[in-house]
Amino acid sequence: MSLEGKIALVTGATMPQGIGKAIALTLARHGADVAVTGFNHIEGAQAVADEIQSMGRRSVAVKMNGRDYADVQKAFSAIKDALGPVNILVNNAAQMRRMVTLAKTTIEDWENEVKLCLHSAFYCIKEAWADMCANKWGRIVNMTSVAGVMGGYGQTSYGAAKAGLIGLAKSTALEGARFNITANCVLVGIANTEAYYEPIPEEVRQRIEKRTAIGRPSDPQEIADAVAYVVSDEARYMTGGVMNMVGGLDLFVF
Repeated sequence: MSLEGKIALVTGATMPQGIGKAIALTLARHGADVAVTGFNHIEGAQAVADEIQSMGRRSVAVKMNGRDYADVQKAFSAIKDALGPVNILVNNAAQMRRMVTLAKTTIEDWENEVKLCLHSAFYCIKEAWADMCANKWGRIVNMTSVAGVMGGYGQTSYGAAKAGLIGLAKSTALEGARFNITANCVLVGIANTEAYYEPIPEEVRQRIEKRTAIGRPSDPQEIADAVAYVVSDEARYMTGGVMNMVGGLDLFVF
């Protein structure tokens, strides 16, 4: 499985134990040059870019506010100048600010999460689209969540945004097929990351793991390996799909 000659962008690749970092490093191991973005934690993205460069691949870290289309345009211009046009796009940037009920969800909470999770993905696809069409090759992956297909208590805005990413990928797949552009989602259940899993109280973690057929959270590398397959030529016939990486969280476990 080779990604030689490809230029990938992984958004939100900032956390030391995060899925974004694992994806970026994995794509680089398979031969891609990789751009990474961050906003509040740009130093984390720079550390990922430095590690990719140490592997002998080209990489650049760009500060990007995914909620702001003008800033996304600016970031894509910087990436194109440094590496060339993006032909593998992984929309990974996300944020779940507060797990609160619908009644306590503020308009600010809603707008922040929907803009970062969903609007940013559309903005990035829009910026990558012309080059992908012109070059007759592209791979788009939207990282979605079990909250987007099953709902989540206290996750109204996050779940809605993650559900929207699935619809976005399917419509993109329809329009991209004639240009050899595929668009898919990778559906993540519980992943052992410092941003989302470690802050959960131990008692709650145990309940979640018992609810999962495999009985444990995924490792970020397992998710990254799935993404690497989806963007490879081995998966060239897969488009508009949702790769299930939830460990059986969606099965009837008792």
